Amino acid sequence: MSNTDFLQAISLFYTRQRRREAERAGKAGKDLPTVIGNRQALLNLPLSAYKRYEKQVEHGFVQAAKFLHMQHIYRIFDLPYQSQIVPLAAILADIGEAWEHEAHRAKLVRWYWNGVFGELYGSAVESRIARDFMEVPCWLQGGPEPSTVSEVIFRAGRLKTMHARLSAAYKGINALLMKEGAQDFRSGQKFDHTVFFGENVDIHHIFPKDWCKKQGIKPAIYDSIINKTPLSFRTNRIIGGVAPSKYLAKLENGDKQTPAIERTRLDEYLRTHLIDPTILRNDDFETFMEDRQRQLLRLIEQAIGKAAYTGDESEEGVDVEGDADAVEAEMVIAS
Repeated sequence: MSNTDFLQAISLFYTRQRRREAERAGKAGKDLPTVIGNRQALLNLPLSAYKRYEKQVEHGFVQAAKFLHMQHIYRIFDLPYQSQIVPLAAILADIGEAWEHEAHRAKLVRWYWNGVFGELYGSAVESRIARDFMEVPCWLQGGPEPSTVSEVIFRAGRLKTMHARLSAAYKGINALLMKEGAQDFRSGQKFDHTVFFGENVDIHHIFPKDWCKKQGIKPAIYDSIINKTPLSFRTNRIIGGVAPSKYLAKLENGDKQTPAIERTRLDEYLRTHLIDPTILRNDDFETFMEDRQRQLLRLIEQAIGKAAYTGDESEEGVDVEGDADAVEAEMVIAS
């Protein structure tokens, strides 16, 4: 959490209550107070409001942590958007235990991933936070889709431009792969929280960088998320900089430290990463990139609950280095 997240969530509840009171008093339109959690609203937050909503909001943040763990997001370094935690916690605080029901949780998961892959929480997010706080609980009760869900259009070409480790969509794909059951090439273990913390898992190249350079492939192509996947540190050391066919043979043959892995079992591990074993064993980089892009696109479409845009309209998404709050929060946790 950044230093104002908790107060921001409380401000959402306080300003919503003021708005409801104004509605009951017969006010409408511009006469109604705005539901907001910006810095000015925090300065205007009375102590009585803090005391009223403190425990409820605290519970919401605890539930938000559970929700993120269910999405296989364990570290702040892998959190797509720091700013999206505020509406997530506020919504969970508002609906209480209702989020544990499958139908509600499925909608919350869909809302969350639309925010990530729509890249909606990168900047100027105060109005987005307030809208989601108002719209998502209504959606769970049978109301219309929140704008964060209805407005998002994911473009297929965006996958090719995801390069930065700190971009939200890049982190989102990493989490989705782990959530879908990706298994480590070497150990075959799924990336649950035990393996995640014990094996130093991170995102690594599938076609190694050194091999790609020798083939004359440009960094703008081989550094795409399409050519990356979560792997343990030890597995990445075994992969090294050789062709996939060679490091797969090394895994199959084994050595003094690593037992041999049956070819069919290794192929099963690869498929959990949405990798076609035959294509990878042929060292066919171009075919691999086309095939995995299609598979990753299906994974994203499943998460956001809608088809991606595959037309020729120019790409709008860009990788960003994260907002100031995220950087600050990371420094706080590190200290």
